Amino acid sequence: MFTGIVTAIGTIRSVEQRGDLRVVIAAEGVGDAALGASISCSGVCLTVVDKGADWFAVDVSAETVSKTAHRWTEGTMLNLERALKLGDELGGHIVTGHVDGIGTVKGLCPEGDSTRVGISAPAAIAPYLAAKGSITVDGVSLTVNEVGDQPDGSTDFALNIIPHTAAVTTLGGLTQGATVNLEIDVLARYLSRMEAYRARSAAN
Repeated sequence: MFTGIVTAIGTIRSVEQRGDLRVVIAAEGVGDAALGASISCSGVCLTVVDKGADWFAVDVSAETVSKTAHRWTEGTMLNLERALKLGDELGGHIVTGHVDGIGTVKGLCPEGDSTRVGISAPAAIAPYLAAKGSITVDGVSLTVNEVGDQPDGSTDFALNIIPHTAAVTTLGGLTQGATVNLEIDVLARYLSRMEAYRARSAAN
């Protein structure tokens, strides 16, 4: 479990195909993570399988590669977050590290000192997006400012990246057309399940 509050930016140092991808990530501040620990890598929960003083390694399955936005290639920068410990402050919102869909950045524009970012979300997760609700973008907990449903079932939503977030995450480098990992708010998921169950019960 995570909170969507990024604690470090890592850089992929090497990638080796071993059935799964063995990815070595250089990062300060996470070298003391235990073997078997979970680390969110741009919104993807992965397990530490090897480590050094300033790096750790994870195995990325073909399924994960196919369901995520990031190129698992040398030089790619990743938002990192250690798993939440009992008693830690919940500064963002509850994040599982399971990617629900891939979004596409439609545009960016200055808004005060911040940057307003528009993202297109696929139809499968569109019902879970709401203004003032939470969304995880590349592992970063953010608030949705507005949503606009499209005729094809997809949804465009907007959010603001403040200067601090831009400086301490990879979101400061977003460009139009970039793809991002999206995870919906777990509370929205449960509410949708409850509503669907209630509707079926009423029909019976």
